[in-house]
Amino acid sequence: MIYVTRDTHKKIILGAGGATIKSIGADSRAELMDIFETKVHLFLFVKVREKWGDDPERYREMGLDWTK
Repeated sequence: MIYVTRDTHKKIILGAGGATIKSIGADSRAELMDIFETKVHLFLFVKVREKWGDDPERYREMGLDWTK
């Protein structure tokens, strides 16, 4: 899941014809396959969620500590 704060950011992450998200997926998949030493299949979603960076619960869901 990739969270962005604005719809215009979503368009940037997706890129023209999905080129940017495809590149993100390919790079991420290659890195994960190196780490886990097995094939990996990713499902990538880009969601608009205003002020997600200020929400401590979002950080906890990702296993991160939230500090302001």
